[in-house]
Amino acid sequence: MRLQNLWLAVLPDDWENAGFGLYIHWPFCQAKCPYCDFNSHVVAHIDQMAWAKAYVSEIERVGAVTQGRLLRSVFFGGGTPSLMDPEVVDVILRKVRDTWTIANDIEITLEANPTSVEAGRFAGYRQAGVNRVSMGIQALNDVDLKALGRLHSAKDAMAAFDVARREFDRVSFDLIYARQNQTLADWQAELKSALSMAIDHVSLYQLTIESGTAFGDRYAAGKLAGLPDDDRAADMYEATQDICGESGFPAYEVSNHAKIGAQSTHNRIYWTYGDYVGIGPGAHGRVTLNGQRFATETALAPGKWLNTVRKTGSGEQSQTALSQEDQSIEFLLMGLRLTEGVDLGRIAGGRGVFDKNINDLVDMGMLSLDQDQLCTTQAGRPVLNAILRQLLTGSS
Repeated sequence: MRLQNLWLAVLPDDWENAGFGLYIHWPFCQAKCPYCDFNSHVVAHIDQMAWAKAYVSEIERVGAVTQGRLLRSVFFGGGTPSLMDPEVVDVILRKVRDTWTIANDIEITLEANPTSVEAGRFAGYRQAGVNRVSMGIQALNDVDLKALGRLHSAKDAMAAFDVARREFDRVSFDLIYARQNQTLADWQAELKSALSMAIDHVSLYQLTIESGTAFGDRYAAGKLAGLPDDDRAADMYEATQDICGESGFPAYEVSNHAKIGAQSTHNRIYWTYGDYVGIGPGAHGRVTLNGQRFATETALAPGKWLNTVRKTGSGEQSQTALSQEDQSIEFLLMGLRLTEGVDLGRIAGGRGVFDKNINDLVDMGMLSLDQDQLCTTQAGRPVLNAILRQLLTGSS
């Protein structure tokens, strides 16, 4: 995807409008879910303190070039971070607090699977400083959980959720919809049940079949039966927006819903084009240094990443200066996912060459524009990718 004409980049140090966060990737899982294309691995033994030492080393390295910044969020993602020993999380967070100035309202999130073993670690995570948990519940019935390759039952999920809300004021959970043989009525009932127990935030994802996954292989072989067609999936999306809105969980992003004031600080840093450091195997980052924005990447293989940190003192595989055009594209790709959209005033030159494309999409009812605030409409949000193509290239 290339722009019709090169336009000026996001303003230098504009990241301060969105904030600064830290992402830590824990790459290990008990089992690989058939739909998952994340960088996750199943291994027999993990030397957890060796990993803690590597994370601490990386925090020291990136802290040296981001001194003086106010850290607004930490996110332990994976993989399954709830397989980490609480002592490891404690060591990491102690180093974080020693390295950056911490926001008074810092959000520290840890992704967790809802099993009894992992729920047993929740008190330790809270004592270490975690103040928000995001649970991968995914479905509320055992048949679908088994089809999704999950190791927990619906009963396990409810029990773990009860533990989480006793330990944390903020608990989010994920559900997947448009599953095999799921009807619209099934999803409506499940979503209403989920929202009746939700605290302040839910992430609701349509099942996507990704190449390179077990589901992708089955789908290519014609062996993944019962998936909803596009019309039924669209109906499920619309029902999701309506039910969540009526229940006090309006969408603030394509797949994320929250009560007022409970949006994810960390994810908003991504979507509003802030800076974030990515540490761990396969972690990505966006960091502005001396007015230049860089994309960072790390090695995918856990063993390779760990050995590289040990031998070289850096787990970073590449640091690439982003062109003006790439920054502009990323700014729109991320920001238009948000219900509030993007502030074009944050870009040098403002709307520039996009006036005609924007006006065309506004006339079609796909975008709305108020002053410099550009956002997708309710009709446009389900076809965001097509909108972006037309906005950036003038072609549908």
